[in-house]
Amino acid sequence: MNHLKGIHHVTAITSSAEKNYQFFTYVLGMRLVKKTVNQDDIQTYHLFFADDSGSPGTDMTFFDFPGIPKGVHGTNEIYKTSFRVPSDAALEYWVKRFDRLEVKHTGIKEQFGTKTLSFVDFDDQHYQLISDEKNEGVASGTPWKKGPIPLEYAITGLGPIFVRVANFDYFKEMMEKVLMFKEIAQEESFHLFEVGEGGNGAQVVVEYNAILPPAQQGFGTVHHAAFRVEDRSVLDEWTRRIEGFGFQTSGFVDRYFFGSLYARVAPQILFEFATDGPGFMGDEPYETLGEKLSLPPFLEPKREQIERLVRPIDTVRSTKEFIKE
Repeated sequence: MNHLKGIHHVTAITSSAEKNYQFFTYVLGMRLVKKTVNQDDIQTYHLFFADDSGSPGTDMTFFDFPGIPKGVHGTNEIYKTSFRVPSDAALEYWVKRFDRLEVKHTGIKEQFGTKTLSFVDFDDQHYQLISDEKNEGVASGTPWKKGPIPLEYAITGLGPIFVRVANFDYFKEMMEKVLMFKEIAQEESFHLFEVGEGGNGAQVVVEYNAILPPAQQGFGTVHHAAFRVEDRSVLDEWTRRIEGFGFQTSGFVDRYFFGSLYARVAPQILFEFATDGPGFMGDEPYETLGEKLSLPPFLEPKREQIERLVRPIDTVRSTKEFIKE
């Protein structure tokens, strides 16, 4: 059985695609590599922010469902997403940047022997930066070369996802027996799981918490997290494996940019398993990634209808020069 290769992407919900674009582009310096719509709800934008070329394992994506209420953080949720930066010194840079730009943060802390910096956005979506200073394992991506962040400090990909659960024993058994993760460390109520080559790009932190009420999904919360598999044949292996343990799955879903499989593995916890390819450059050149509304071929006949439903957002960056600061 092929192990999962690590984190593929995290998809969250935002109250405003416009504010979300501004925050990820101008504050975090991640590259918008695809501006498309939710394939199951075509009035909803789906924005993909990633590394310089949209490498698997680097993208954070967002839906902006019209009229959705604010989410409530609690237990039984994927509650925090990590972004990898090259070094401890990079975290010092980000403290100063967040202070200057009035981004709420916790200051630099340490967990499982690694330095981190937690922060939130305008929706109270929870994130952390994690240092790759001592990291070994899954390689990270390439920072956005033309973005506003000096490359030695810039975000290069996704780090551990944080899951809070009320039934830890069940979740640990599912992670180890079904998904083939290993628990490698524990600090108080936090448990660190790792898969494949390991390291920051292949870890999940599970927090046991039976005190908080169940989370309520809405803007400011994570919708699902995805794990990497090599290709369709491996994805089919995982379909058989997960269904063999009695879980219901979506079956194969062609998302055009990658192939997917979805399974609800615990109360309110939706995991996706996604192929590394084909990727984001099949329909747009590298120079102008994310600048036009990109639609998969099966939605292209509905382009006029979709463009009426979603308001235009100016995401042209190829004509701009960002000063690294």
